[in-house]
Amino acid sequence: AYERMCRCLCRQSNSVVVCVGYRLAPEHPFPAQFEDCLTAAIHFLRTAQDHGVDPSRIVICGDSSGGTLTAAVAQALVNRRDLPKLRAQILIYPFLQCVDLNLPSYQQNARVPILLKERTLVLGLKYINKDLSIIELFKGCHVSEDQRLKYQKWVSPDYIPHEFKIRGYKPSPKCVPLKEIYEMAEVVFDPVFSPLLAEDSVIAQLPETFLLTCEFDVLRDDGLLYKKRLEDHGIKVTWCHLQEGFHGVV
Repeated sequence: AYERMCRCLCRQSNSVVVCVGYRLAPEHPFPAQFEDCLTAAIHFLRTAQDHGVDPSRIVICGDSSGGTLTAAVAQALVNRRDLPKLRAQILIYPFLQCVDLNLPSYQQNARVPILLKERTLVLGLKYINKDLSIIELFKGCHVSEDQRLKYQKWVSPDYIPHEFKIRGYKPSPKCVPLKEIYEMAEVVFDPVFSPLLAEDSVIAQLPETFLLTCEFDVLRDDGLLYKKRLEDHGIKVTWCHLQEGFHGVV
């Protein structure tokens, strides 16, 4: 599916492009995909010159779940002193958090193809091999009070600019956390699964970022929230928003 796109990127940017054929879920459970991408990135950073590449000019890139993996790999590399620093990361409509599934973009675009709101959750649960109730996740019952207090400074509709709420948004009533749900859902708060939830000490060390969001995409607000976090820590962000775009448009 990505062969032509990668060839196009290679040709138009005059760059060496490496595409990682990582193992897929559910046959290979999370976090096998992240481990494959991280292993490939480390190997290429170490051997870049063998491929005629300047190690100081390596950029990692991904779209959708590939954007999640890109963000997670970039975070995993920030404290590596034995490797060259990444030049930049490119995140194309990434999935970045599972704390609030009722952000404005989730409400506005719940039935917009190709990434319907329910489909997002079904795929996510298959990825982590969990049999959780989608309804409870939609309500927010999977977030404990402690987690809600911790993450509200990073994940909140209050941080979404007003112009992204004018198509309609209603604040969601808070759900009483359900112990059996939030204990089973603990993995979704791992920054490898939800990179938006990484600690400030990690975010502050990330490389320059290009971030693409689409108006008609349930994941739009994940990108907007990550953009804010990066900029709050002084990370240079180039942001492109496709006003008529939808998930998968690339």
